[in-house]
Amino acid sequence: YTPEEYLEGCLRLRRAFGNPAITTDVIVGFPGETEEEFEETRKFLETVDFYEMHIFKYSRREGTKAAVMKDQIPESVKAERSDMLLSLEKKMSEKYRKHYGASKLSVLFEEITVIDGKEYLTGYTPQYVRAALPVTDREICSRMAGNIFEVQAEGFVTDEVLRVKLQEITV
Repeated sequence: YTPEEYLEGCLRLRRAFGNPAITTDVIVGFPGETEEEFEETRKFLETVDFYEMHIFKYSRREGTKAAVMKDQIPESVKAERSDMLLSLEKKMSEKYRKHYGASKLSVLFEEITVIDGKEYLTGYTPQYVRAALPVTDREICSRMAGNIFEVQAEGFVTDEVLRVKLQEITV
């Protein structure tokens, strides 16, 4: 498929599911990668606007065709390109999570975790955004683990973790 077809696929997913968590893996510094090609990749990643990107620096593996290719990219260039994409990933990921900062969500709670010295019952939304409910009663929170609850997001515990409260239950 072409980059245009890939982008169209992502746009279709967004039309169908609203704001899905679309992620990708990227290798920087493959032998022969030019500055122009890297910049084209960077712009494409920004256009797709991924939730998360896993960035890897190409590493030579003996016995592979790529290991003997000419135009091996210096480690310093790979590191610089990797840092640029990691910075982009952080910005896009934060933007994605902030979209949910005041939303009503479902969370599958998993475990009690300590974040910045405080206990939270943590889990994930269907969009794979990590959420944290302050622990007020450890026994009740322990029983909640493994179950899905409707919550209201109230901002963030950290840049990467939503702070939530349980929705009020009306009868």
